[in-house]
Amino acid sequence: MMTTKRKPIVLIPADVKPLGEQPFHVVGHKYLVAVAEAAGALPLVVPAIGDLLEIEALLSIADGILLTGSVSNVHPSHFDQEVLNPALPLDPARDALTLKLVQAAIKAEVPLLAICRGFQEVNVAFGGSLHQAVHEISGLNDHRETKDVPIDIQYAQAHLIDLVADGKLAKIVGAKQMMVNSLHGQGVDRLGDGLVAEAFAPDGLVEAIRVEKAKAFTLAVQWHPEWKVMENPQYLAIFRAFGDACRFRLRRHEPPD
Repeated sequence: MMTTKRKPIVLIPADVKPLGEQPFHVVGHKYLVAVAEAAGALPLVVPAIGDLLEIEALLSIADGILLTGSVSNVHPSHFDQEVLNPALPLDPARDALTLKLVQAAIKAEVPLLAICRGFQEVNVAFGGSLHQAVHEISGLNDHRETKDVPIDIQYAQAHLIDLVADGKLAKIVGAKQMMVNSLHGQGVDRLGDGLVAEAFAPDGLVEAIRVEKAKAFTLAVQWHPEWKVMENPQYLAIFRAFGDACRFRLRRHEPPD
């Protein structure tokens, strides 16, 4: 009997945000659309309920994982620091899920694409640390967006990055440099063990990383390639490479006809 060919399933951990007086598990629309249209996969939102979820069960149905950006920061206790600015939002429920999921996904050879907060989660999951306020570090630029301008301006290309020669990202986008948007207050301080930098901002801040010994596709970027991804060939190339990796995993684990 012929099996029904399906699209790869990409798990997307949710943020926990209050709507009214109750917490809700949410994922930004642009990430779901990018996975569906650019990666050609089926996005599946995963609630951030930490230890109540069985990581192995999740990975058994996953052909890929996308870690999204968020307004919240990774809690600094995960890299042995105190909270620098209590006014900034945190999401400990998401931390509890994603920091475990990163390591488990790499071990299970599940393709992983991580964006902005997700990029920072990958670094922390491998024992790295973050600058909680990049703009307060001597020698580094202010990488935050301007809040009081239209969204198209907030997500507009902000600066050039240099891609590591012969690196994974350079091969994906086919360039030595590319323009990216910039909407983050935190950034990599100490790179996690086993991680390799793939791109740098003009001030030297790490903008992209990969897991050196990962057997499946693993890429984390500090900017937002999901933004109007179908209009930006280099952003689109990232999602298509991720989608290809997800399809490869699906083919390997799909039962024969």
